[in-house]
Amino acid sequence: MDIILVPGFWLDASSWSQVTPSLVQAGHRVHPLTLPGLEALDAPRAGIGLREHIDAVVATVDALDGDVVLVGHSGGGAIIHGVVDARPERVARAVYVDSGPVGDGGVINDELPAVGDDVPLPPWDDFDDADLTDLTEELRADFRARAIPQPRGVAYDKQTLGNVRRFDVPVTVIACEFPTAALIGWVQSGDPHVAELADITDVEYVDLPTGHWPQFTKPVELGAAILAAVDR
Repeated sequence: MDIILVPGFWLDASSWSQVTPSLVQAGHRVHPLTLPGLEALDAPRAGIGLREHIDAVVATVDALDGDVVLVGHSGGGAIIHGVVDARPERVARAVYVDSGPVGDGGVINDELPAVGDDVPLPPWDDFDDADLTDLTEELRADFRARAIPQPRGVAYDKQTLGNVRRFDVPVTVIACEFPTAALIGWVQSGDPHVAELADITDVEYVDLPTGHWPQFTKPVELGAAILAAVDR
């Protein structure tokens, strides 16, 4: 199986480096992506929005033969959901890592402070304690050293969807910050933040208790959870 790994904000393909070995060892072809504007600190980010990131992943799907599994971490969840909308017939499963599908008209996070075309990684004090669980001082230093400003448009642009077949693509949600019991409760109560997830016909929920960046704090466990989802 071809597995496409889409990183969350401020991260490039290398952020998956500790997750991919178990997937490769299991015989899968792994494609961790660096999305437009995330190539380097001085990469141009003007004019890069959510659609440009979705289109970059769609291009990867189109360059491959057969079905793919999409994995999106954090803001990458909105991106892979846009790809599911564009190519539902090509996606065997969508895996959301501490993230979920953003519905039509939704945004990833338009409250993040921007500097021109850039959204820099905020200070740690701006994050909730749950975000930072298991993220040691060493891991925080490594993260900040590798962090690249996110293109402002990706965070602020509205999602545009229109293909109802997106609801038929099987989904795995790997829940880290919040237990799956809480997430399921929000879905069942009709919470608007998970309305898109509620409309998907085949959803499984997997607990991986840690902070918001399991690829750093629990990479082996995350790899195993992705592998189990792919094997389904």
